[in-house]
Amino acid sequence: MNIEGIMDRIGLRRRNSIGIAFSGGGARGFTHIGALMAMEKFGVSPDIIAGVSAGSIASVLYAAGLSPLDIRNCFADSNKFGDFREWNVPKTGLFKLTKFARLLDSWLPVKNLEELTIPTVVCATNLETGSQVAWCKGEIVPRVIASCSIPIVFSPITIKGQHYVDGGVLHNLPAWAIRQYCDVLYGLNCSPMNKNYKYKAALLDIALRSYHLTTKSNLAQDIKLCDYVITPPELEGQKLFDLASLDQSVKIGYEVTCRSLEQILKK
Repeated sequence: MNIEGIMDRIGLRRRNSIGIAFSGGGARGFTHIGALMAMEKFGVSPDIIAGVSAGSIASVLYAAGLSPLDIRNCFADSNKFGDFREWNVPKTGLFKLTKFARLLDSWLPVKNLEELTIPTVVCATNLETGSQVAWCKGEIVPRVIASCSIPIVFSPITIKGQHYVDGGVLHNLPAWAIRQYCDVLYGLNCSPMNKNYKYKAALLDIALRSYHLTTKSNLAQDIKLCDYVITPPELEGQKLFDLASLDQSVKIGYEVTCRSLEQILKK
């Protein structure tokens, strides 16, 4: 699948080019920070990256030149769900992500995807067409917010007259978006299924569980596209908005990725 403008960003692809696809997973996405720390330790440097939802946040911040520690520090002072969202009149979603949009804008040193130092693809779902979309051009913040907008929980985002929601609805691991643009593709999946889920008669809990089931069902097709997939099993029971788990999640991501890369790079 061709992505508008992507060839302008990557040019003539070098041999043995590396791609990383970052999955969605809410606060579990903090493991992406640890995974990036491990990849830097092992000298795994991406030539192209793609992200969905939490993975899109990690993607754009890293591609903008922030170190994994910088990204961790961005979130360190905001460890509650309320720091990122505002209540919404429940017509299109329970919450709005306007607070987080302002924070993300303040963290980023650039405004547009084409200004990032690493070619980056942000993926979302177009509600009108019912199809996945992949952006590598245009304003970063609204596209990342669209990629993070879990249906029912958050309001859809309008871009150029079209309405977009979380990319995880169709592809929670965006390997499809960059497979043809790299020789080796790593998938970082921070969204393992919680098999010990206990039902709660609460609208938000039901919406989040339904979303998680949707993302689980579409992971398999993209996992097959990856050369290597790293999934921390320790995340299985972690809540989607457990923002206080920042450092624990970073540690898990680092340790699991280090163990995986030790085996992968021996081959």
